[in-house]
Order: sequence, then structure tokens, then C-alpha cells
Amino acid sequence: MQKAISRILKYGVLLSTYALVGSVLLQIFARFFLANTPPWTEEASRLFFIYATAFAAGLAFEGRYYVHLDVFYNQLSKRMQRLIDLAIPTLVLVLFGLLTIYAVRFVMLGHQEFSPSMKMRMSLAFCSMFILGASISYYALKDLPKALKQVAP
Repeated sequence: MQKAISRILKYGVLLSTYALVGSVLLQIFARFFLANTPPWTEEASRLFFIYATAFAAGLAFEGRYYVHLDVFYNQLSKRMQRLIDLAIPTLVLVLFGLLTIYAVRFVMLGHQEFSPSMKMRMSLAFCSMFILGASISYYALKDLPKALKQVAP
């Protein structure tokens, strides 16, 4: 199941990034060679950027591609390092678990609203928050058993 989730997130990042590049190229082309630029391209670019970030966040947590403060971490005792290694996925799980729960409500509220230029339901845009929260929560939950084993005597 983990491979399937990772694959979905990777394809989401790729598709969102390609769509972002395509919409920006269309904006550039339209500004130089057409009389009018399509009004929806700016909003579409923003949406594709948000989705690329949402899909990539879980993958970044899985691969541990986030910022580390190794200088401080390495000066701590081994016991304190293991406690920090437990605290990080625990706090991340709590934070992003709450975000995921409230994102569901936010998506439902957005179902009544429409975007100004693309005329799509805002629930589609707000769904990116659910993807971000759920993917990070999933990988934080996967890290917890390993961290618990390291702390246990």
C-alpha cells in the first residue's frame, strides 16, 4: 500500500508541475503573441502550484527532505536524540491529523463557492489541504513505531 500511495503522490507532483509549466508558458505566449491573455491562466497556475506542493509534502516527509539542525542535535545525548526522534513524528501527526480533519470540513464548505475566473468549485482547490495533511499524517504514523522502539529500553 505504501508503494501505491507514494506512486500516486509522485504522479500528482509530476502532473501538477507539468500543468503549472504549461499554464505559465501559455501566459507568456499570450502576452507576446495574442491580443488578450486568457483570464484563467493566472488562477490555474496558482492552483497547480498549490497541488504540486501538497503532493510533494508527504514525499518530502517520507524521504526526510526537511530542514535539520544537526549542529544542535548532534550535541545532545543519545537519549535526548531518541526522545526528539519520537517527539517529531508525534507532534507532526497531531498537527497534520488536525489539519486533515478540518480540511474535510473546509472542502465541504468550498463546495458552495466558485472561483472567479475558472468558475470551478472551490472544494477542488481546498482538497489540496486534505492531500497535504493526509499524506504527511500517513508518513508520520509510519515513523512512530520505529521511533517508539528506539526510546524503549
